[in-house]
Amino acid sequence: MVATYLRRAYSSFVAHVFDIPARFAAFLSFLALIVLPITGISSYYLRILISANIFAIFAASWDLLVGRTGQISLGHALFFGIGAYGTGLLNYYFGLSLWVTIPLSTLAGVLVALVIGYPCLRVRGPYLALVTMAFPLILTGVIFYFKDITGGERGLYGLPRFFPFLRMYQLQLAEYYFTLTLLLVSGIILYKVANSKTGIVLVSILDNELASKASGINVTKYKLLAFAISGLFGSLAGSVNVHLLQSGTANMATLTVTLSFMTVIITIFGGLGTIYGPIAAAYILTILDRYVLNTIVDVPTDWHMLIFILFIILLIIKWPRGIARFVTDKLEDLQEERELEERGEHIWKKYKKKEK
Repeated sequence: MVATYLRRAYSSFVAHVFDIPARFAAFLSFLALIVLPITGISSYYLRILISANIFAIFAASWDLLVGRTGQISLGHALFFGIGAYGTGLLNYYFGLSLWVTIPLSTLAGVLVALVIGYPCLRVRGPYLALVTMAFPLILTGVIFYFKDITGGERGLYGLPRFFPFLRMYQLQLAEYYFTLTLLLVSGIILYKVANSKTGIVLVSILDNELASKASGINVTKYKLLAFAISGLFGSLAGSVNVHLLQSGTANMATLTVTLSFMTVIITIFGGLGTIYGPIAAAYILTILDRYVLNTIVDVPTDWHMLIFILFIILLIIKWPRGIARFVTDKLEDLQEERELEERGEHIWKKYKKKEK
């Protein structure tokens, strides 16, 4: 029984992962991320990787909305802030466990996405981008107005950690594996949605909305669905982030325009509409920001965004479809060459047999 199950699992792995270079490269990358902390890296590098995990979830959620439906949102920080302040307020004033407040704040993100999504559907293109960019600013104003409740600029601090019973390094190690697992589950769900029948409908809306309507597709329903799923995972990233050791505070930083633009940069750099592209780009840019520009080169923090923008412009000129698409295209070319070589040998053997 067990042997049969293992054989089937191995056959499935070979057919769906090992024989597809792009998927096998993703599998090896994830395996490296699992093994990396075992090498005994310092807590500083663990903090960088934990931040990369959170940014990867956040950027992938934005990619589903924009890359699959073409609804350009420049206010995605709204969901990150709702997740952060939602779990913070529920814990701070009602004393609820973080394992309860995180699902509730995530649900709040979905509800907000549905509420703002419907009026946003009435505008398109740059007008939609401007409207969505206004919502984090509105929420910022609300937080300032009710500063006695929200903490104003100071925010809500002293929020509980995920694993308070662990010591410092063990706590960071546990947080790393927890956020990595969350990233894996979120990435698989978003990828499955993007490549499902629903994802195909979303792409058809992206390509030609009028033709989709003429085909009987309820465009409003699918656009709202994309908003809701994007809001869910965006809020999840924000709510988890405030309970990490390196954060522990729900403050105004979760609603900045810079955070929204950072998501755009990560997604375009990785590859718009791929889901896996923003995940890979989140690691690259977080390491560039927190390690290369801070430790190796020691560039002032104010210059980081400018360097990112210049870096992205150069890469877009070189690889306009994103770095992840470039890598997967190269891996697919290798696969085709290998198939041609194998097929060529087979054809040559058949030809030699016929000659005899």
